[in-house]
Amino acid sequence: MTAGQMGEVLAQLRKALRSLSAPSVTLVGKRWQSPYLVLVACLLSLRTKDETTLPAAERLFALAPAPERMLELSIRDIERAIYPVGFYRTKARRIMDISRSIIEDHQGKVPDTLEALLEFKGVGRKTANLVLVEGFGKPGICVDTHVHRITNRLGYLRTRTPEATEMALRAKLPGKYWKDINWILVLWGQNICRPVSPKCSACAVRGMCARTGVGTQR
Repeated sequence: MTAGQMGEVLAQLRKALRSLSAPSVTLVGKRWQSPYLVLVACLLSLRTKDETTLPAAERLFALAPAPERMLELSIRDIERAIYPVGFYRTKARRIMDISRSIIEDHQGKVPDTLEALLEFKGVGRKTANLVLVEGFGKPGICVDTHVHRITNRLGYLRTRTPEATEMALRAKLPGKYWKDINWILVLWGQNICRPVSPKCSACAVRGMCARTGVGTQR
């Protein structure tokens, strides 16, 4: 599959996804337009479904829409607001620690470079890239399990890990597609191109897909 064909895949999937709600972090970026709240939402979303992430984020944002306000809360306050997201106790401490670092080390502003974001404990490449894209509108390639799985299933890449997928996409995928590839493939992966028994009969790009590694399908 060429870069041009991958662009056509993304265009077709965008059309097919018009009736579905965007992923939770994308919605936070559009609604609040705050890099800080996007970062917090990213942390909440780890190993947590969107239907749990967004309500938890809304509860927390109502209490603390900025790092200064977050530091006025107790860890227990944060825990109560974000429950039942996965690992909510660990995430509450991490949110507090990162909020403190933003105030003390970054003049109250979330840094807008990949390197600086990766210095926060608990922030990996996936989260850092997503903050760049949804928080700052900057180019970034956020690779989670959906992006890794689908780009390989399509036959566009042959990579073994999400990090290798990110590097391959940076080298191969034209920059104009970087900002959209995550939300498109995440939403498609959640609804159609699932890890096990994907809904290939309902896929808008089944004629372009190599179906690499696909066994049972619907």
